[in-house]
Amino acid sequence: MTALQAALANKRVLICVGSGGVGKTTVAATLALRAAVDGRPSIVCTIDPAKRLANSLGLSGLGNEEAEVPASVLERLGVKPRAPLHAMMLDMKATWDDLITRVAPPEQRERIFANRFYQSLSTALAGSQEYIAMEKVWDLRRSKDYELVVLDTPPTAHALDFLDAPNRVLDFLDNEAAKWLLTPALKAGKVGLSLFNLGGSYVTRALSRFTGTEMLQELSSFMLTLSSMNEGFRERARGVRELLEDQTTGFVLVTSPNPERLDEAIHFHKLLKQNRMEMTAIVVNRVHPLPTQAQWADAATLTPTRRAKVEETLRETQVLAQQDLEGLAQLRAACPGTPLIQVPRFGLDVHDLTALWGTGRYLLGDDVLA
Repeated sequence: MTALQAALANKRVLICVGSGGVGKTTVAATLALRAAVDGRPSIVCTIDPAKRLANSLGLSGLGNEEAEVPASVLERLGVKPRAPLHAMMLDMKATWDDLITRVAPPEQRERIFANRFYQSLSTALAGSQEYIAMEKVWDLRRSKDYELVVLDTPPTAHALDFLDAPNRVLDFLDNEAAKWLLTPALKAGKVGLSLFNLGGSYVTRALSRFTGTEMLQELSSFMLTLSSMNEGFRERARGVRELLEDQTTGFVLVTSPNPERLDEAIHFHKLLKQNRMEMTAIVVNRVHPLPTQAQWADAATLTPTRRAKVEETLRETQVLAQQDLEGLAQLRAACPGTPLIQVPRFGLDVHDLTALWGTGRYLLGDDVLA
C-alpha cells in the first residue's frame, strides 16, 4: 500500500500545501474523488476563486455551501462511487460571518458585522484567511457527514501564517493590550498605538486603515463586544491547533520540478517538521518523463524531414527530464523519510473528471513514471 493509499484509508483530514501554480487544487480534488470512489464520504475545500475545481468536478460553480457532485457525473469514469463526494469554495467573509453567528449572542451579531475592525479582520487581516480555512475544516471534521476532508490551501508565500494562525488568534485574545481596551483610558483615546504590537503585523495591518480616535473607537467597540465570547473563540482556536497536530491529519506537500518551487518545498517541509506536523507525502507535479525506447524507434520509421523534427523534440524532452531528475534527487536528499510521488506533465491542463482520474492513477501508484 502506497503512502497516499494508506492516507485515503486512514486519515480524517488531508491538507494540500505548496506554492501557487503547482497543481494543489488538482491534487486535492483527485484525493477526495478517489476516497469517495473507495467508499469514504469526502469533501474537498478550496480557497482558490478560479473555477478550475468546479469545472474539474463537472459542476457549474462552487460557493460557501457544500455541493454534492452527482453520482451520474462520476459514473462517466466507468466506476460507481461507493460514497458521496462534496466540494466547496471557501468565501472568507461568509465563513467568518458563519463563525460569529455560531459564537455570538443574537443581540451582538449585527453590532459585530457593522464594526469596521471586524470587516477588516474578515477580509484582509494577515493570517485571517489561513485561520478561517482551518476553522472550517475543524467544523467539517466534527461533522458526521464526512470521513475525509481535503483542504486546498493558499500558496506558501506566508507559510508561517498558516501554521501559526491558531496560536496567533489565541495570543490576540489573551494579550494584555486587549484587556487595556476595556479601560476608560483607552476609550478616552489616551493609550498609544504601541500597545497593539501583537506579534508582527497580525493586527497592525488592519489598524493602519484607521487613524487616532476613530481607530481606538472601532477597536475598543470590537473588543468590548468580543470579550463576552472570548471563551468560545479560545475553544475553537484550541480545536484548530489540535487538529493541525492530530495523527489523523496529514500534510501533502505539492510542488513542481522548477528549482525555485523545489527550494520553497524544502523550506516548507522543514517548517512542517519543526512544527511536528504529520508529513504524508510530497507530490512532484508536472515532471517531464524520459523519452522511451519505443518513441525513439517510432521516430526512426518516419521520413527524414519528419524524423529530424521528432528526434529534436525527443532530445529537448530528454534534457528537461534529466534536469527534473536532478531536482528530484536534491528533494529526496533534503527530505529523507518522506514518500515522494511523481506525476507527469500532461499534454493538456487537468480540467475534467477524466483527467483527474488519470492524475489519481499516478498519485495512488496505479501508474508510475519510469
